[in-house]
Amino acid sequence: MSSELMTALDLLEKEKNINKEELLEALRHSLISAYKKYYNAGENVSVDISDDGDITVHAKKTVVSEVLDSSAEILIDEARKISPLCKEGDVVDIEATPKDFGRIAAQNAKQMMVQHIREAERGKIYSEYRDKENNIITATVQKTDKRGVLLQIGSTTETLMPAHEQILGETFVTGQRIIVFVLEVKNTPKGLQILVSRTHPHVVCRLFEREVPEIADKTVEIKSIAREAGSRSKIAVHSNNPNVDAVGACVGQKGARVNAVLENLGEERVDIIKYSEDPVLYITESLSPAKVVSVTVDEEAKTAEVIVPDYQLSLAIGKEGQNARLAAKLTGWKIDIKSDKHTTVPDEEPDEVESE
Repeated sequence: MSSELMTALDLLEKEKNINKEELLEALRHSLISAYKKYYNAGENVSVDISDDGDITVHAKKTVVSEVLDSSAEILIDEARKISPLCKEGDVVDIEATPKDFGRIAAQNAKQMMVQHIREAERGKIYSEYRDKENNIITATVQKTDKRGVLLQIGSTTETLMPAHEQILGETFVTGQRIIVFVLEVKNTPKGLQILVSRTHPHVVCRLFEREVPEIADKTVEIKSIAREAGSRSKIAVHSNNPNVDAVGACVGQKGARVNAVLENLGEERVDIIKYSEDPVLYITESLSPAKVVSVTVDEEAKTAEVIVPDYQLSLAIGKEGQNARLAAKLTGWKIDIKSDKHTTVPDEEPDEVESE
């Protein structure tokens, strides 16, 4: 037991990065509890573990002329065999290692090491994914059921993405790799919990950060985002460098960058608009692809009346009001859209069909 114990502790320290002294201290406490449980011992018990792994139990007992509590007291004649000069009332330290204590020690050592390995692994995974909170990661679909989608993250960690964090209508197959947003990482008594989402607006933001170097290095900022997951998003971008076109940087050459983002969003579309401190310009841009005749704002009430050409009204409002709704969410303004019935459809303008 002794040499095997120390070898096992050395391996754990080396391979699992678990401090050996912490393991020995935990084992001492475990053995003290076991000794008290199995041998009806008093409180004053200690366990020593030598450098060679030998385990001995020591108990402190009060010297008495008549023993009333054998777990805490010792007869003076017995005590003087250990400490010849002791007298009644003294406390002596005696070895109290039972013959079969090696078996109990081995069981406790094994249980303690398994527990510490689990805790160390859980702590390692927690630290790793705690740093990935509010970011996107790649996960592999294990299976789907009515509770949600079971995902594998990394080599050993699994998490369940519930239905309300999935994009409506999206289906998955076993083995499929998908992008998810890490909402929260919690180390609970029941184990590690990693909460992930496909619907969070920051899924879109993080994808653009990954695909657009100008966003990653802060040259271009995403000022605001409004998202209806699986259907449509609008993002407002601003360039901190007058020589860099924020919208162009996000779109990329021949749409390469925005298409890379869209590949991870299924059927969802993304409108990229130019942010402006001027609410009139910002609201005008937010209603893209619709054309705007005029915008009148009430800055105190943060409301805006927008006039669009009559033939653009349905485009400005969008299917089931989506374009107007996303524009309002993006800008933070309440937007009232009205048509200018005096406008006519230019020859080059299509009918009231919402732009892709």
